Amino acid sequence: MGRAYQNRKVSMAKTADAKTKVYSKYGREIYVVAKSGGVDPAGNLTLRGLIDRAKKDQVPSHVIDKALDKAKGAGGEDFAPARYEGFGPGGCMVIVDCLTDNPNRTFNDVRLCFTKTKAKIGTPGTVGHMFDHSAILAFKHDDEDAVLEALLNADVDITDMENDNGKLTVFTPHSDYFKAKQALLDLLGEIDFEADEIQFLPKGSTPISGDDVAMFEKFLDMLNDLDDVQNVYHDAEY
Repeated sequence: MGRAYQNRKVSMAKTADAKTKVYSKYGREIYVVAKSGGVDPAGNLTLRGLIDRAKKDQVPSHVIDKALDKAKGAGGEDFAPARYEGFGPGGCMVIVDCLTDNPNRTFNDVRLCFTKTKAKIGTPGTVGHMFDHSAILAFKHDDEDAVLEALLNADVDITDMENDNGKLTVFTPHSDYFKAKQALLDLLGEIDFEADEIQFLPKGSTPISGDDVAMFEKFLDMLNDLDDVQNVYHDAEY
C-alpha cells in the first residue's frame, strides 16, 4: 500500500506536558466508547482495541481505570464526535477528529488553527472523499493464506493485505472492523495487535516544501494542543 499509515496521525508525545495531553485524550475516548458500548472489553471490541493501544502508548493504568469507572456511573459528561476538513499549509488535505462537549467552542478553536497558519477550513465533505476510512489490523503471523481464508469466510471486504517479514497488516472498510477483528480472534485466539484502529488513509499525497513545512508543523502543534482534538489525518509529504 505504501501509505505509511503510522505517519499520518498525531506524533507520539515526547514531553511530559504532551504526554499528559495524550493521557487526557485517551481517557476521554475510553470514557465515550465504554459509555456507548459497555465497559467490558470482552464484549466491546472497540474498547478492547483502544485499551490495548493506550497501554502501548504507555498510558498509566489508573487513567484507564478512572475512565472506565466514570463510564459505569449514571449521567456524566456528554461528549459528541465532531469532524472538520480543510486544506492545510501548502494545500495539503486535512481531517481533524474531535470529541467535544461544546461544539461551538471546538469549531472556533479548530478554525483558529487553520486561519493562523494560512490554512483554510472547509465544509463537511471538502476533502473526505480523498481519504479511505479504513480499519487497520496488524499482527505477527506467517500463514497469510489461512488469515485470508478466515476473513473471506467471515464475509470481510479486504481492501489490502501486506506481509512484511511475518507481520501481516489487514486493511478493510471501517464498517467491517468488528467482523475482521472477530474473525482473527476466532482463528488465532489472543493476538498482540501491533495496530488495531480505524483511520483515514489518504488516497494520494501532497508534497510540501520550504516555508510550508514549518507552517504545517506549527499547524499540527496547535491542533495537538487542543484538548478536544483526538486525531489529525493528512496527506502531506515532506
